[in-house]
Amino acid sequence: MVPERVDAARNRTRLLDAARRLIAEHGAANVTMDDVATTAGVGKGTLFRRFGSRAELMAVLLDEDEQASQQAFLFGPPPLGPGAPPPARLCAFGEHRIRFAHRHHDLLSSLTRGPRPPDNPPDSVLRTHIRILLAAAGTTGDLDAQADALTALFDADYIQARLDAGHTLDEQIRAWQSVATKLCGH
Repeated sequence: MVPERVDAARNRTRLLDAARRLIAEHGAANVTMDDVATTAGVGKGTLFRRFGSRAELMAVLLDEDEQASQQAFLFGPPPLGPGAPPPARLCAFGEHRIRFAHRHHDLLSSLTRGPRPPDNPPDSVLRTHIRILLAAAGTTGDLDAQADALTALFDADYIQARLDAGHTLDEQIRAWQSVATKLCGH
């Protein structure tokens, strides 16, 4: 693999920082490639050579945060990471992912219009993690279906719709945790 040129790496960082700032200020749906290039102080051609499309730029932004999230629940401290009992880890994981989906609503919503395939890499990691925790907790029944049901509740648009209907984020977290602990037999 050819190492990235210093100026190319700097431009990548500037573009990603500009995109994050614009999304925070205006929402992902209102950010254009022109806006990102102008804010980053680079030409539009540089942006398109680096990312190819708006969708690819948004996917890279989300991927970086997904990787950090995965590191936290796979290797971080308990109760989210290893070392806590499976039901406690599952509850911490539910809170972590609901907050993640809420924080990244605009970005997730812009990337995930329509149903996603079950083998979508981020969803697959989440589903597998939930399934492993359910199994470790001694849960019986169809673990795949149970993991699918819990994962579906992480949908950013669903979480936003519940917020719009008057359900707080904390209420949604408690509801998710209630279902998860019941599946664990607690």
